[in-house]
Amino acid sequence: MIRKATISDASRIAEIDVAGERFAYKNIVSATALYKGLLVENRIAVCKKWITEDSFSVYVYEDDSDGIVKGMMGTGKCCDDDKQNAFELFFLYVEPYFSRNGIGTEMIKFFENEGTLKGYKEFVIWVLEKNEIGKNCYEKNGFHFDGKEKIFQRFNLKENRYIKAIC
Repeated sequence: MIRKATISDASRIAEIDVAGERFAYKNIVSATALYKGLLVENRIAVCKKWITEDSFSVYVYEDDSDGIVKGMMGTGKCCDDDKQNAFELFFLYVEPYFSRNGIGTEMIKFFENEGTLKGYKEFVIWVLEKNEIGKNCYEKNGFHFDGKEKIFQRFNLKENRYIKAIC
């Protein structure tokens, strides 16, 4: 089940964020940045802020059979100047141990349904240019690179914008 995150989910979301970034970015971002600069205890406060602020919505994937939170994502109105009428997936991570089980795809479908219910017909995801895991997942789900690029400030790396339109 995918549900809105609560403040009690913050530490688990931080664990998934750190593990997911370390897994997805292991050959992209320096090990020093991933293992010295990216720590669960530092991310908990960030996750609490995400959950309590109204900037975007945070959801978790909680397995119905065992109650384990296995994935998380943030969604909301796109901030890009040229995509003011689009819905954005700001982040999506699945605990690496549970990856390749369809959780990410299920979360992407939830994101698209959430946006559609809010009246959006276009969807945006920014992904690090060298993140083949993410790009493959988004392409498998019908997204395509639209040529737009920017720098992801936290790691000073290039991101590509992926979009999908639903009629």
